[in-house]
Amino acid sequence: MEKYTNLNQQFIGGTWRDGNDDSTIQNINPYDNSEINKITGANAEDVDDAHAAAKKAAEEWGKTLPQERAEIIQKAVQILTQRKEEIVEWLIKEAGSTRIKAEREILITLGIMKEAASFPTRMHGFIFDSITPGKESRAYRKPLGVIGIISPWNFPLNLSMRSIAPALATGNAIVLKPSSDTPVTGAILPAKIFEEAGLPKGVFNVVIGKGSSIGDHFVSHPDSKLISFTGSTPVGRNIGKLAGEAVKKTSLELGGNNVFVVLDDAHIENAVDAAVFGKFMHQGQICMSINRIIVDEKVADEFVEKFVEKTKQLKFGDPSDKETTVGPLIDHDQVERILKDINDSTSDGAILRIGGKAKDNVLEPTILDNVRDEMPIADNEIFGPVAPIIRVSSEEEALKIANSKEHGLSGAVFTQNVERGVAFARKVETGMIHVNDQTVNDEPNAPFGGEKGSGIGRFNGDFVLEEFTTLQWVTVQHKPRDFGPFA
Repeated sequence: MEKYTNLNQQFIGGTWRDGNDDSTIQNINPYDNSEINKITGANAEDVDDAHAAAKKAAEEWGKTLPQERAEIIQKAVQILTQRKEEIVEWLIKEAGSTRIKAEREILITLGIMKEAASFPTRMHGFIFDSITPGKESRAYRKPLGVIGIISPWNFPLNLSMRSIAPALATGNAIVLKPSSDTPVTGAILPAKIFEEAGLPKGVFNVVIGKGSSIGDHFVSHPDSKLISFTGSTPVGRNIGKLAGEAVKKTSLELGGNNVFVVLDDAHIENAVDAAVFGKFMHQGQICMSINRIIVDEKVADEFVEKFVEKTKQLKFGDPSDKETTVGPLIDHDQVERILKDINDSTSDGAILRIGGKAKDNVLEPTILDNVRDEMPIADNEIFGPVAPIIRVSSEEEALKIANSKEHGLSGAVFTQNVERGVAFARKVETGMIHVNDQTVNDEPNAPFGGEKGSGIGRFNGDFVLEEFTTLQWVTVQHKPRDFGPFA
């Protein structure tokens, strides 16, 4: 099987072509800053063409028999599986993924696709009892038509496919705008896979361009009926505003300031192992990554000592090295931003236990102790390999801090008393939380989404079926109705 080539174009109406904008998207390897390729950006005209193609294709695609839609998604699963090593290489060089992370991302993506392949036969309607004599009341589930998808750079394949596969499975056509940092893994490779799988032309469209040039036009476009966005809370708020003005649905998975709580009866070794994974997987560049570690002061010394020792064992650097567990951040602006938060927090009393230095875009795994909740390193979403530890004197104080931020995406709590853990978890204002596990969890049949500033809607399983379809109420009057004095 030959590798995909010419991965530097837009995909509109089943045709690979250059964009019409005068801008160029320069695709950079975040580890060595080498240029991977260049893409001529899309402009508003390209966005219009993509939506027109999707709208036209959606009419027939929505009528396609369920087994035909399922078969194409199943074929795409086979192709992704066969091309696994090719995709891994792209995730490493374009997204700065370590091999461990890239392989895990593909595994999660395949799970989402396999689940979505069952959706075409799960689009159930309803029959209701009617309050009117002789009437039959029905509800039919229908595709929305065109879905606009805006995907991020951190898990580009997975977080694009999380919307692509369910949208296609439920009979929708799509227009996908990936992050300019990961256009190949976030959009071009998924489009190539579905093209190879035999998806009809126009059902899958890709526009690659700068958000400042086409972002608002993309969101407001009258042909799309839902915007699925994964990214930062400020951008998500603007998308919600634009979509509201256009009277269209949104599925928004936004930022997180996720807590990892260690209560006084926790199994410390297990908590440490989970914290290392949940904090440093993909350099902490995951929406679900641990942002604040809240530890009861009775066990804090033991936790910190063992956490530091485990963290020292992590190899950081070149993501193409199979032994590397912590690779580069996506660009140097992120490194500088995080170093400033580290310095500002240590100047205010936080204690640096390990790390705190960077070489190019690789920031060493870093642990800060004696952090207060209002310090920058705790107050901001880090999106990097820095672990702030906040010591508390009680479970009540831990809960207060856990709920202190505008975000509510994921969380975790460690205790040897399961019911205590569940009771605590249910008080945390978050869309997802895990007892005796870390914060980075995603399963294809479980509801994924946040509360407060972390988003609206739920992905995966039956929950995304509700998001990506609509219901039409149809009644049948089987015998003449009595209209009283109007008859």
